[in-house]
Amino acid sequence: MAVRHQLIERSPQQVWDVLAEPTRYPDWVVGVADSVPGRGDWPQVGSDLGYQVVLGPWKGGGRTVVRRSEAPHLLELEADSGLLGTARIALDVRPWGDKDSLVVLDEHPLRGAAGSLHNVAVDAFMQVRHRSMLKRLADVVEQSAPRDPGPEHLGS
Repeated sequence: MAVRHQLIERSPQQVWDVLAEPTRYPDWVVGVADSVPGRGDWPQVGSDLGYQVVLGPWKGGGRTVVRRSEAPHLLELEADSGLLGTARIALDVRPWGDKDSLVVLDEHPLRGAAGSLHNVAVDAFMQVRHRSMLKRLADVVEQSAPRDPGPEHLGS
């Protein structure tokens, strides 16, 4: 199981605004070259998006389904990568202070070959991938939205 966190200097709602846009996934999800909305209204439970993964010369497609959605704080996904199986990906967006967010990413294999092949080396790879992915998410959110002045600036 790979769990990482990232401080994002924007509000949980500003983070959620990026997570709630299915076409933005290639901007921050490592390895995803394209994503398109599928069934339902993303990120409502049961909605999905299709994606294309590119890892070196290898290309493949997959589908990600929303399993749990509690805006703007929790998004749980099941990513289906075909022969590799599925993974549970949970993004927990926590308020951090008055105007920042702490995003906790928790991913682990759920079904299929990925669970059978799961080991310490895979976890190490996922940690590196998640570090990059969360940094990219922070960059996208921080570049997409102005800084919320926070409650200390109200009434000034």
